[in-house]
Amino acid sequence: MDITLARTFLEIVETQSFQRAAQKLNVTQTSISARVRTLEQLLERRLFVRNKAGAALTRAGEQFLPHATMLVQVWERARHQVAVPVGSRAVLAAGCEISLWDPLLLRWLLQLRAADASLAIRTEVGFPHDLLDKVAAGVLDIAIAYAPQQRPGLRVELLIEEKLVMVTTAKHARIPQPADYVYVDWGPEFATQHDLAFPELSHAAVSAGLGPLGREFLLAAGGTGYFRLDVVRAHLESGHLRRVPDTPEFLYPAYAVYAVGADPKIVEPALAVLRQVASAGPGPIAARQP
Repeated sequence: MDITLARTFLEIVETQSFQRAAQKLNVTQTSISARVRTLEQLLERRLFVRNKAGAALTRAGEQFLPHATMLVQVWERARHQVAVPVGSRAVLAAGCEISLWDPLLLRWLLQLRAADASLAIRTEVGFPHDLLDKVAAGVLDIAIAYAPQQRPGLRVELLIEEKLVMVTTAKHARIPQPADYVYVDWGPEFATQHDLAFPELSHAAVSAGLGPLGREFLLAAGGTGYFRLDVVRAHLESGHLRRVPDTPEFLYPAYAVYAVGADPKIVEPALAVLRQVASAGPGPIAARQP
């Protein structure tokens, strides 16, 4: 079966719409309909019921869903393994959400290479929805994300329960004015809680969509903002930053996401190292000895 048919089927399931699937796959809606007809002819079953709300799976469609997921994952795994670099036994494809990569992803990569130098590693940093799409499609073996959505065929495992805390460069720590505040976009859940706690800070002078960028700006220019405790701990201990007293803490957990049908010979050892790195907590990143 053409793997494109399985990809199209999964995209319709994800978007619940032929039209939205066509937009995401950058093809016409007519092409999407033709692919579905071909797939239904091959399976001799109707897979979708179309209505005003979009597209819903039939009973046969629900039964085909795990198989379509597996087909795409196996194809992507085969494609990656064929491209294994010379001298390596396998490739691990790992992704991490933008706001979580520093320093968790780096620590994980260092430990992976120390544990198994024959494992080639391909990494990317991106947005959670895109990362989960790639895990579901078999493009990524493991992704690290904040508050990932549950999806069929994916396993979600809690790694760490980080906290977002308000810190400042000011000598006298206090609730800041909007002109002195650096707002970091930690996602929609944080935004909702933050706006309830600090409605006056909803229009900060500086906003950053990336945690490390906001942190470095704060350290260089001064100000106040919310950051992950483990990331700013060293700056708190050195005195470059201070906790603002009597301010709420917000949970910011990190999860590992991987496919149910992922290759256990690759994923399980990598997960074991990731769990070890996550449980070890903050600390200096060891340099490799010459």
